[in-house]
Amino acid sequence: MSVEQAPIEELGRELGERIAATPEYERFEEAHEAVQRDEDVQERIDEFERIRAEFMQARQTGDATQSDLHRVQNAQEELHSMPTMSEFLDAQDELSDRLEAVNEAISEPLAVDFGGEAGGCCQD
Repeated sequence: MSVEQAPIEELGRELGERIAATPEYERFEEAHEAVQRDEDVQERIDEFERIRAEFMQARQTGDATQSDLHRVQNAQEELHSMPTMSEFLDAQDELSDRLEAVNEAISEPLAVDFGGEAGGCCQD
């Protein structure tokens, strides 16, 4: 079946399957599962979410202080410094970079110079 005859949805499924087979995606999935299994990381995530929620509430009421912000930042740094979480974040960044490259490859042939095509007052 040629590209011209293949339904776009089928091409999308194939793209998804190929992305899922990339080393970046496989690393991301493994790292995500490791985060889910790591009880210490899960506890630290819960703690960070609690501290962040308290800060957001204080910010909405105008009671947030610089000290509160530092507390959130410190909790996030501690969470991100945990080896399992650090690996997950690195894998996530790598996958994001790969998906951005795929997005650019898909978008490139779709580019349209709307300013040049629009006509009217914008033409020289």
